[in-house]
Amino acid sequence: MGKRDYYEVLGVSKNATAEEIKKAYRKKALKYHPDKNPNDATAEDKFKEAAEAYEVLSNPDKKARYDQFGHSGLGNDFGRGGFGGSMSMEDIFSQFGDIFGSAFSGFSGFGGSGRSSRRVNRGSNLRIKVKLTLEDILNGVEKKVKVSKYVECKTCRGSGAKGGSSFKTCSTCNGMGQVTRVTSTFLGKMQTTSACPACGGEGKVITDKCTSCYGNGIVKDEEVISINIPAGVAEGMQLSLSGKGNAAARGGVPGDLIVLVEEKKHENLVREGNNLIFEHYVSFPEAVMGTTVDVPTLEGKARIKIEPGTQSGKVLRLKGKGLPSINSYGRGDLLVSINVWTPKSVSKEEKNILANLAKSPNFAPKPQSSDKSFFEKMREHFN
Repeated sequence: MGKRDYYEVLGVSKNATAEEIKKAYRKKALKYHPDKNPNDATAEDKFKEAAEAYEVLSNPDKKARYDQFGHSGLGNDFGRGGFGGSMSMEDIFSQFGDIFGSAFSGFSGFGGSGRSSRRVNRGSNLRIKVKLTLEDILNGVEKKVKVSKYVECKTCRGSGAKGGSSFKTCSTCNGMGQVTRVTSTFLGKMQTTSACPACGGEGKVITDKCTSCYGNGIVKDEEVISINIPAGVAEGMQLSLSGKGNAAARGGVPGDLIVLVEEKKHENLVREGNNLIFEHYVSFPEAVMGTTVDVPTLEGKARIKIEPGTQSGKVLRLKGKGLPSINSYGRGDLLVSINVWTPKSVSKEEKNILANLAKSPNFAPKPQSSDKSFFEKMREHFN
């Protein structure tokens, strides 16, 4: 079963403001919070679903892509698609807990006495470029890329500790991961809470560091990553693979791998949206008498008929021979612009022939009903 529309999940319209989206998510999260619905798997799924929807709709860049292409445009786990299935409750609380203020102060999940506010380490995102041919874009393609990144240390399994268990509770914050300070100002005493400087917000410190990663839990390495690129992507589009970025220190949440799509220039065809353009040149006699020619497509050659008397600039449409839409089953067209080739030099005999032809009324220029440029005609065909 496919994912529900994110706007439907939060119960807002596509014209909703950022504040309306935030309020809608807060309302859903309050309703389906696990502490209010203990042992209710359905409520937990709805809670995660709402978090996934908010993660996309609260980000202007991801929201714009979702509005244009829907779920399929988000690519492989684009913007943490599949968020609910791969992220824990701790991750969701850490990511979005700040938007609730004191609303969950009585719940163990958000800032209450049942859960400390320990920091969750997050790995940084990585960005790479992938060059695709139009043939790749036509059918979709799987690309394997070698990425230099931080990965989990195999010696300590990401813990950063020698032997995997050399930890002790931080004495500065007593394992809470945060410290509270009271300072005096001209307005009176002010209380501030921040991550513990001794343990970095983790609530524990390493007593004996791993000698391979020096206590970080991550090391530099290379990884071959498989990227499934859907058909119909376009130049400049970004795909995001959740969790394929840099590993986080000491067992945190890894970052994402952002894949920027670049198109390779095709030898014969030019892309315009989902349509393809090919300019074919015919000789003057061929334009007069008509001919049959083969033109290139992304799937081989296609034979077209050029009618007698075809004028330069005539556009022939091969329906469905363009590129697919990333958000539907339709395909664009191949537009073949016919241009009459004029030789730059001719022989004396050819000049005499042309001079005699020029005297015939059939070869006198006729006023055209339309004097539009090639690009204006292309726009008409696109529309």
